Amino acid sequence: MRFNLVLLGLFCIIGCQSPVTAPKQLGTDAIDRVLEQSTEMMVHDVSNPPLAARFYAYTCLAGYQALTFFNPAGPDFTDSLNGYIPYQGKKVADADAQLTSIMAMAGVSSKLQPSGTMMNAWLTQFKDSCAEAGFSNKMITASQLLADSIANHLLQYARTDGYKQLSAFTRYAPSKKEGKWYPTPPGYFPAVEPFFAKIRPFTIDSSKLDEFAIPSPDSYNTAQNSGFYQSALAVYEADKKGHGRDIAAFWDCNPFALSDNGHLLIGLKKISPGAHWMGIAGIAARRANLGFENSLKLRTVLAICMMDGFWLCWREKYRTDRIRPETAIRKLIDPTWKPFLQTPPFPEYPSGHSVVSSTAAEVLTKFLGTGFSYTDTVERRYGIADRKYSSFQQAAEEASQSRFAGGIHFKDAIVNGQTLGRAMAKAGLKKLGLVN
Repeated sequence: MRFNLVLLGLFCIIGCQSPVTAPKQLGTDAIDRVLEQSTEMMVHDVSNPPLAARFYAYTCLAGYQALTFFNPAGPDFTDSLNGYIPYQGKKVADADAQLTSIMAMAGVSSKLQPSGTMMNAWLTQFKDSCAEAGFSNKMITASQLLADSIANHLLQYARTDGYKQLSAFTRYAPSKKEGKWYPTPPGYFPAVEPFFAKIRPFTIDSSKLDEFAIPSPDSYNTAQNSGFYQSALAVYEADKKGHGRDIAAFWDCNPFALSDNGHLLIGLKKISPGAHWMGIAGIAARRANLGFENSLKLRTVLAICMMDGFWLCWREKYRTDRIRPETAIRKLIDPTWKPFLQTPPFPEYPSGHSVVSSTAAEVLTKFLGTGFSYTDTVERRYGIADRKYSSFQQAAEEASQSRFAGGIHFKDAIVNGQTLGRAMAKAGLKKLGLVN
């Protein structure tokens, strides 16, 4: 009888959806699970890359705010964020810091994301399993009460960033000028988030944008001896050789991809670049045996910096408004040419993957060090084989070059995108007080 009771206790602990060392403790995979659910919702909703980064940033910030509320004497960077006033609510007796953190994350995600009911269903199951693992009903109820208050505080902050007001802007229309971006086949989707740089970033000082300056892209030129024509030719010839298609497929991360089956276009569900790097952060946190607090701090800093990386990238994309290789090559070199990857629906310069991957690699390296090796399993659930990396920088370099190999970016967009991403990470980490 005693042996059976021991087994029952073990089963209850395992049922809390995260490996725990004792009842009333959550491991880092509780963070993984709420973020994985958020990612699944983004895939379901076809959330575009900048918007997905915004979702992650507010969701993670809610969880981190909960932890700092329980430990006001500990290190906290939330008061460094643009326009943010840290939560100053009342303490709730019996509330648990980790439970409150996960519940606050779920609360923000459920309200920000279109398919929020999916998160509500997940949260119900999470609380039920935690009750089975030994968390008292009083603790769960108290934690939920506090989490709701913190989530509402974060949602109010999110409402003031200006994103909702973007829908009131005059509908963006391509300029149709020579050398400028224009929608590409097969979907000919309209421009994605053309006004994203109008919202409030988290760490960027709008009076100091010069620190993020990168060279202007090669100007459109039809002359065969021009730099632009040679850049287009380099993309075309590289595609013909087929080199690097394995990495192009691995790092595709295009939520807008379509499968062209005769007269029918079928949408392919894929994660965003930010989702891929959030997944890598989870893999790295587990491999480094980070505790709950450090793991969540890592995800929060990463999400915030990636969101601001997209902000900078999209600002530059719509400022330069450069034509995509697909459009240029069809006009100048081969009217029948198709890139290996489908061209995403926004201007070319700089490469978003290059910006965000470089930002992410710098942030992860700051937390976990250089030479941190890991196996990337993020795309396994989508039928793509794992890849091994000896460092985050190696992965970021491969992600960047995948855009050239896939035929959707010119080389200067990649190189200068990497420069912008590293500058963003440096500035973001400094603003958050994590580097001098």
